Amino acid sequence: MLSVIYGAPWRCGIWTTRYRFRHPHAQATRHISSRFTLKELHQRRVLRANSATDVLAFTCSGYSTMSMSNGLPAKQAKTEDRAVSKFREYLRINTVQPDPDYGPAIKFLQDYAKELNLSTRVTEIVQGNPILVMTWTGVDPSLPSVLLNSHMDVVPVYPEHWKYDPFEAVKEDNGNIYARGSQDMKCVGIQYLEAIRKLQSKGVKLLRTIHISFVPDEEVGGHRGMELFVDHEDFKKLNVAFAMDEGLANEGPDFKVYYAERAPWWMQVTCTGQPGHGSAFIENTAAEKLRRVINSFLDYRAQQEKILKSNPQIGIGSVNTVNFTLVKGGVQPNVVPSEMTATFDMRITPSQNLSELEAEINQWLKEAGENITMKFLQKNMCQAVTSTDDTNPWWMAFKGACDSMGLQIKTEVFPAATDSRYIRAGGLPALGFSPMNNTPILLHDHNEFLNENIFLRGIDIYCEILPAIANVPA
Repeated sequence: MLSVIYGAPWRCGIWTTRYRFRHPHAQATRHISSRFTLKELHQRRVLRANSATDVLAFTCSGYSTMSMSNGLPAKQAKTEDRAVSKFREYLRINTVQPDPDYGPAIKFLQDYAKELNLSTRVTEIVQGNPILVMTWTGVDPSLPSVLLNSHMDVVPVYPEHWKYDPFEAVKEDNGNIYARGSQDMKCVGIQYLEAIRKLQSKGVKLLRTIHISFVPDEEVGGHRGMELFVDHEDFKKLNVAFAMDEGLANEGPDFKVYYAERAPWWMQVTCTGQPGHGSAFIENTAAEKLRRVINSFLDYRAQQEKILKSNPQIGIGSVNTVNFTLVKGGVQPNVVPSEMTATFDMRITPSQNLSELEAEINQWLKEAGENITMKFLQKNMCQAVTSTDDTNPWWMAFKGACDSMGLQIKTEVFPAATDSRYIRAGGLPALGFSPMNNTPILLHDHNEFLNENIFLRGIDIYCEILPAIANVPA
C-alpha cells in the first residue's frame, strides 16, 4: 500500500509530500520524503508502485486531485491483472530457508481459499511446518481425487547479486517479475488457484474432487513436509488417485513434463592415514587416499557427461551426475592431517541398477587404500516411474488437453528432486509440470524472474488440464 501521510500545498510550482509504503505482509514500513515539480513527476516517474493497488494520491484544498499507478497518470495506467497482483503478493511473503516463517503464507492462502469458496485443513506433523490443503469438491466425492501440489518455501538469496530486492516482486515494463520463488514454485500454486477461479466463473463442475496442497520444507528435502504427509491419516483421507507437482522452465517453445526423478545419493567419504610434519615425504597419508577417491568419482562424472553430450536425443535426467561438493581436513598448514573427508552429490537415473552402482563405488574405495569409510547422508532408493503411454488414463487426459491447445510437450526424467518422489514412492502416479516455456531456467539463481504473460498463459493452460484430469471416468 502506498499512501500520502501529509502534503504541503502547491507553492511556486513545487509539491512537497511524505509517503509511506507498506505491504500487508511486509514486516517494515518505508517512508519517503520527496520534493519535485509536477512536470518532473511525469518525466521521471519517481514513484513507481509495485501493483495496480499501489496508488499515489495528491490532494490539496483548492487544487486538483491526481492519481498515479505504476508511475503513470491514472487515465494512462494499465490495470494489472488480478492474478498477477495475487502472485506478486504471495512472492512478497518471505518464506526463505533455512528458517522460514510460514504463518503469513498460511494466512494469505486461507484468505485466498475463502475467496474461492474452497474448504481448508491445516496439518502440522512437525511443529512450525504446516501443510495446508484446499478442497474443491467434485460432483462425485466418492471417486478418488486429484492432488495439485506446490511448496511454500524458497531457497536463500544473495541480495547483492540481485537487480531488485528479491522479496519486493518488482515488475519491469516488459512484464518480467523479479522475486525469489517466481519460478520455484509460487507461480504454480497461484496458477492452480486462478485457474479454479476462472473455471468457477464459467460455472464448470468437475466429476472428481481436486485438492490443492501447499507444503513446507521441500527445498531442504521435504523431510518435515511431504515425506511424512504421504503416510499421515490426513493424506489418506484425501483418497488421491493422481497428482501434479512442479517441473522446470524451458528456454525453447516446448513444455517439459516429468514422469520420474533421479534418486539422490549424498555420500561422505572419510580417509584415515599417517600424520606428520608438513616438511616431510610421509607415506600412506589421508590426502593421498582422498585424491584417489576424488579421481574415481570425477572420472565417472566425465564418462556420464560424455554419454549425454554424444546423444542429443536424451536429457540430463537420463544419465547419472556426480559433483564433489565438500571437503574437510587439517588443523594447521604445517601438519599433515590424519583424516580427511569429501562429500559427493550423485543423482541416479531410474534405469540404473542401484546395487551394481553401489558395488562399483565400493570398489573405488577399496582400490584407493585401507581405512576408508563411506557414510550415506541421503540414500534414496525410489525409482518409481509414471507411465506415459495409453495404459495410463491420467497421462492420456493430460496429453489430450495439451494436444487440444497445440502445446509441444517433451517427457523427461526430472534432473533433481521434488516432492513427487514421495508421492510416487507411495504407489501413486504423478507428473511434474510448470507451464513456463520460452523462459530461462533461473530456479535457485540470482535474479529469478517470470514474465507476467507466461504466468497468465499458464493459468489458461491449467484451465484446460484441470477439467481433463478431474473428469477421467471412474
